[in-house]
Amino acid sequence: MFSVAARGGYRTGVSAHLGLTGEQRAILDLVSEIARREVAPRAEERERAAAFPREVFQALGRAGVLALPYPEDLGGGGQPYGVYLRAVEELARAHLAVAVGVSVQNLTIFPIDGFGDSEQRARWIPPACAGDQLGSYCLSEPGSGSDAASLVTRARREGGDWVIDGTKSWVTHGGESDYYVVMARTGEGGPRGITAFFVPGGSPGLSRGTLERKMGMRASPTAQMIFDGVRVPEENRIGEEGEGFAIAMRALDAGRLGIAACSVGLASAALEAAVAFTRERRQFGRPVISFQGIAFLLADMATSVEAARALTLSAAARRDAGEPFAREAAMAKLFASDAAMRVTTDAVQAHGGYGYVEEFPVERYMREAKLLQIVEGTNQVQRLVISRSLAK
Repeated sequence: MFSVAARGGYRTGVSAHLGLTGEQRAILDLVSEIARREVAPRAEERERAAAFPREVFQALGRAGVLALPYPEDLGGGGQPYGVYLRAVEELARAHLAVAVGVSVQNLTIFPIDGFGDSEQRARWIPPACAGDQLGSYCLSEPGSGSDAASLVTRARREGGDWVIDGTKSWVTHGGESDYYVVMARTGEGGPRGITAFFVPGGSPGLSRGTLERKMGMRASPTAQMIFDGVRVPEENRIGEEGEGFAIAMRALDAGRLGIAACSVGLASAALEAAVAFTRERRQFGRPVISFQGIAFLLADMATSVEAARALTLSAAARRDAGEPFAREAAMAKLFASDAAMRVTTDAVQAHGGYGYVEEFPVERYMREAKLLQIVEGTNQVQRLVISRSLAK
């Protein structure tokens, strides 16, 4: 009845290519090609089978996508954060689970790059950038989500090692990762008693607990990780003792920009699917897109996508310039993820009954968008961050 394009066929190109160098355009063209050839065609299949696409991350690593914002002497691409976020957006247009995975990989590399010593950076960053080592970020716990400073997972000294006991929850790629960046309590209660550690995935005493059954993003495993006497050497401590909470918050500032870019990409995919469908779908003798009710709905969707992209890239520009960007990252994550939820819901509406069936991708987009309002701090937490900055 409808063409492949009307079913949400992938379309390359991002309007945000404006202002980039020739090299940066070539990078994003490569990302777009990978997304079109290797990611988009199997997205639906992987989601239905809950199949983790490890090989995609390896391919992205070989292509240099995972390395984009990191120093060239460590195997990175030496690119501005804004270029990295444009790449994440392209991937999210093809398959959100892959884009979120790239964002989480960045979330695990950032603490090492920003707070690790030279030996740690040289040992751990190159394989992570190359996609040979996949990481997970372990902050939340069953009893501490938004209130991360109340975490109870504990690391105690034993000889020259640290021994970690506790349970982490909502761990992206939990059980699949080669390493885990773990925040554990080493001292007093509250944020000052938390330290960051690098834990190899094969460590004795480390195991996957509950594997969550989620509304969407099923190709991205989310699990509890159990630390039962996991021993790591002193040299696996990241940063100073008691500095872990500050490290975690700095990482989340950058991670929120990744989720904002994911939101823009997902909303773009939903918009493209809705435009394609309403151009082809005919009622009362003419295309549905010609009716003002639908046309205005699409206009609002397009405006939301462009506004979310602009806010995200503006926050990235502050980061690239070395300016404070925590408030702007919170704004970008808040606005872009709310926009993604609204745009995907409207895309379902534009499809009518077809939007509610699995043959069309927009029902999946709507389910996936909800996650973006929750991860890297709920949007209520983002409003708290923004309002506190205004009060200062």
